[in-house]
Amino acid sequence: MRSIVASGGRRAAVALVDFVYPPTCPGCQVAVGRHAGICGPCWSSLRFIERPYCEVLGMPFSQDLGPEILSADAIANPPPFARLRSAVVHDGLARTLVHGLKYRDRTEMAPMMAAWMVRAGADLVEACDVIVPVPLHRYRLFMRKFNQSGELARAIARQTGKPLVIGALRRTRRTRQQVGLSAAARQDNVQGAFAVTPFGKAELFGKRVLLVDDVYTTGATVSAAARALKRGGAAEIGVLTFARALGNHI
Repeated sequence: MRSIVASGGRRAAVALVDFVYPPTCPGCQVAVGRHAGICGPCWSSLRFIERPYCEVLGMPFSQDLGPEILSADAIANPPPFARLRSAVVHDGLARTLVHGLKYRDRTEMAPMMAAWMVRAGADLVEACDVIVPVPLHRYRLFMRKFNQSGELARAIARQTGKPLVIGALRRTRRTRQQVGLSAAARQDNVQGAFAVTPFGKAELFGKRVLLVDDVYTTGATVSAAARALKRGGAAEIGVLTFARALGNHI
């Protein structure tokens, strides 16, 4: 009986929220049936990243070159992580979703975005022992009130049952915003900016870590974080992001 009453109370609360704040599409603001829902036209504009792609960097190829093919960048500059996967191309609606989560406190979208990430990185999720989000510096966390990568990582953990480890990795210094910086400047900006905490060394030693971030652009941030995780004793690092910025496809 108590569960029935509680369930009815939750439904009433949801109905009240929907009445006060009617659900709209985050892309075009048209009315939709539920919060975090996306209308048909906006959904069709999303560019999901599917095979064929580089098995290491997840960079999509414009044509199928065969199984286990690597991109020139992965061959010439092997990353400090084992594999990278991203759900969508960082443009249009995907960019709006990232900005909404990151700057407009739209944390209710994190479970939806995380579900797409789980689908895109199913192989990484299955192989990992623990999930670790890319951390914010304490000052930026204080100003923003939450870590967008942490919200995505938390949703992924809930959906997959994989352990989430918060506080294992920290930013040792406050870095500049990466937006607008060149690839070289991004790399310099985050070099040595991460360290594994004593708690993290105990929790991550010998573990296969899934590192979660919102956007992959040049790879500077996740590469710096992956190096720190390796120094801290992690056995292997996979990277999973919601979106990925692309130049020309191969």
